[in-house]
Amino acid sequence: MPVSDGPLSLPARLCLVGWDAARPPSGATVRLPGLVRAGALVELARQGLLRDEDGIAVPADPDALAGDAVLDGLLELVHESCPHPWRTWVTLRSRVTLDAVREQLVAGGYLRAEKRRVLGVFPSVEYALGRPAAVEALREEVRQALRGPLPVAALGERDAAVAALAAAAGLFAQEGAAAGRRVGELTERVGQTAPGLGRIVREVRAAVAGAVRAPASL
Repeated sequence: MPVSDGPLSLPARLCLVGWDAARPPSGATVRLPGLVRAGALVELARQGLLRDEDGIAVPADPDALAGDAVLDGLLELVHESCPHPWRTWVTLRSRVTLDAVREQLVAGGYLRAEKRRVLGVFPSVEYALGRPAAVEALREEVRQALRGPLPVAALGERDAAVAALAAAAGLFAQEGAAAGRRVGELTERVGQTAPGLGRIVREVRAAVAGAVRAPASL
C-alpha cells in the first residue's frame, strides 16, 4: 500500500520527506520546523478550519477541531494569538508544531527517540528514522509527483501539497526544470479544494522558500 494511502498527516509527511536533508551538514539549507508548520497550515486550510481574511490566517470556527493533536494545537495557538499573516505563521513558534509531529511519528514507529546525556550530565533526546524503507517510499512518491509521468490532475490533493511544499524548501532540486514547471500545476491542484486556498498555498510556499535562504539552523 502506498504511504500516501496511510494515516500520515500532511505535516508528518513533510517532516519525514525533509528529515535527512535537515540533518547536519545539510541543515544549513532546509528549515524543518517551517516546512512542517507550512504543512499544518495548508492542512487546516484544506479542511476549512483556517480561512483567509485579507491575508490573515483566521480560525473559521473557534469551537471546531481537526481531531489531530498537531493540527488542534496549532488551531489553539492561532486562536489565542494576535492576528498574523500566513507567512508569519510559517516560522512563528514553529518548533512547537515540529515537536508535536515528532511525538506522533515516534508513536507510529517512523522515528526513534534515543535518550542521551550531553557531557555525561544533561539529559537530551536525539531522533532517528525508525522506518527508513517507508520513508524512502514516501520520497519516491514525491519524486513521481514532481516529474511525472502521472498527470497532476490525477494526483491526490495531499500528495500535490507535499510535493509543492517540499519543492519550495529546496528538496528534490535534482529533478530539474521539469519538476519546476509542474510546481505551479501542483499548487493549483491543491487550491481546488476550497475558494482562496490557492492563494494560501502560494503565500505559505513563499515563506518556506524565504526560510531556506535565511541564515539559521534547525
